[in-house]
Amino acid sequence: MLAVLSGRFAGSSVQVNVAGSPLADTGGVALIQSIAGVFLVSRTSTAAFTAIDATCTHEGCTITGTDGAAYVCPCHGSRYNRNGQVLAGPAKASLRQFPTTFADGVVTIAI
Repeated sequence: MLAVLSGRFAGSSVQVNVAGSPLADTGGVALIQSIAGVFLVSRTSTAAFTAIDATCTHEGCTITGTDGAAYVCPCHGSRYNRNGQVLAGPAKASLRQFPTTFADGVVTIAI
């Protein structure tokens, strides 16, 4: 199960404090919940993050787990890489990716 963090919806973005969370270190991943949606966020380097939609493209389940470098849907086992591309079905469509920025310990997901 992924760690779950709360995101703060502000205008057209969701902001997440990374201090003290799995996203504090490169390679860390978390499920971000906000009123604007649910996102899978991974830290890819010191100042870069990848954010993708956490809703499986197969039947709309929320992806809540990982297996190594893959996100895994708990409903039917679809697997996605950290960029949201399908590694194994039944899902056929990739997850939507969102641009991110990072400043002052806060990752911002543009939605």
